[in-house]
Amino acid sequence: MHHAPILVHRIAPAGGRRVSLRAEGRDTVLGLARSDADVIEFLRRAGVPDPDEMVLGDSPLVEWMVDDPHAYEAEPSDTDIP
Repeated sequence: MHHAPILVHRIAPAGGRRVSLRAEGRDTVLGLARSDADVIEFLRRAGVPDPDEMVLGDSPLVEWMVDDPHAYEAEPSDTDIP
């Protein structure tokens, strides 16, 4: 169960991470971020105050799911090498 209102989801196979905002029991997808700057812009557009402090600092309001925080590209695996 997620408790943070801002979720940065796992890295997509093609790169980037979906960002969603939980409010009133619903998740609203804000966009696909390919950098911290994208996450900050999505949150700014959604009216979140001081989004750069939330994303770049250690905030309980942002949950980085599955993958490392601030990572947006999948790590190559042994099967990706020709």
